[in-house]
Amino acid sequence: MARREETDQEAAAPPTHRPTTSAPPLGVGMVGYAFMGAAHSQGWRTAGHVFALPMKPALAAICGRDRAAVDEAAARHGWAAAETDWRALIARDDVHLVDICTPGDSHAEIAIAALEAGKHVLCEKPLANTVAEAEAMAEAAERAAARGQVAMVGFNYRRVPAIAYARQMIAGGRIGTLRHVRATYLQDWLVDPESPLTWRLERERAGSGALGDLGAHIVDLAQYLAGEPVTGVSAVSETFVRERPLLVGRSAGLSGTADAAGRGEVTVDDATLFTGRLASGALASFEATRMAAGRKNALRLEINGERGSLAFDLERLNELSFHDHTEPATTAGFRRILVTEPLHPYLEAWWPPGHALGYEHTFAHQARDLVHTIAEGSAPTPSFADGLQVQRVLAAVEESAGKNSVHTPVAV
Repeated sequence: MARREETDQEAAAPPTHRPTTSAPPLGVGMVGYAFMGAAHSQGWRTAGHVFALPMKPALAAICGRDRAAVDEAAARHGWAAAETDWRALIARDDVHLVDICTPGDSHAEIAIAALEAGKHVLCEKPLANTVAEAEAMAEAAERAAARGQVAMVGFNYRRVPAIAYARQMIAGGRIGTLRHVRATYLQDWLVDPESPLTWRLERERAGSGALGDLGAHIVDLAQYLAGEPVTGVSAVSETFVRERPLLVGRSAGLSGTADAAGRGEVTVDDATLFTGRLASGALASFEATRMAAGRKNALRLEINGERGSLAFDLERLNELSFHDHTEPATTAGFRRILVTEPLHPYLEAWWPPGHALGYEHTFAHQARDLVHTIAEGSAPTPSFADGLQVQRVLAAVEESAGKNSVHTPVAV
């Protein structure tokens, strides 16, 4: 199948296909059913009802190790079948795409097996727990691309309409030559030292803590908006609470029930801060923490250029702040852009202007883009190669933090 490169504008343009009664099905099989599984399920359920898609997503099967829990998830989220072995899910004839929503320690094994079985793959971020795993996944994706398969990373915040529109503005030269990128992602769900030791606090399962969980998002967004990679970093990190109560049973989202008696070691970072330089010479700063009291999901970005600035706050995700520095000083200043117009990315299919969207819509947009990519044979964005590049930035951050913040180049 022929493939072509996709421009930033095309990534969020109105669909070029229109649905027909004979639109072929795209059978989706999902591995994982917790927080991300629920979010991805809603995206797959919704996309075909809102957007004009060239293929019809079908929720074929969901997989999890606990039979009772996965059966309940299948019923709740609308999956036709449930499996307890991901290999059985991949082998199903009605599964054409495997959506991986598991902890990072299983991403590489599942993704490579699915690609080798001829399936398309969507994998949650970060792509893997190590650079070596991410390299193997990117190599498998490259081989699969030659067979017409698609492998995409689930950096869903790219699909916020305001962020996609900011990318269009920056690519169109509205803020001129880039000078600074400032990115923070602050949460507070681990402030309580008695919060239990969930899998996100175990290095062998999560790979890293706030760095991989939150930092991966802001690294990807910074590079996406800037249109260029981070080339070097200088970092510090800290684990403020080094022991926590063991978890009783399964975690629920980001929380769970703590064991009053047993405790275990936290083996990941609670917070990581780093500075960086982009390929053009622009400067960047990043902060990722799950210990910022009062901050629930505060992802914030500001991009400064020679001709203006753009700012975004996820907790006000339908808005951009834009300063046009070419205007006279007497009238210039930041102004609010309400990103709800039909000509804004993704919004041609939603509500009248001023009717806001939310977090869950990013997963419908992600599903929409992936279906079009598969149908058109175009290059996925972000690809596994993009996910590998983010992984290399994260690895450089960890290396720098372990060497007293020494400046560390990002491997290429």
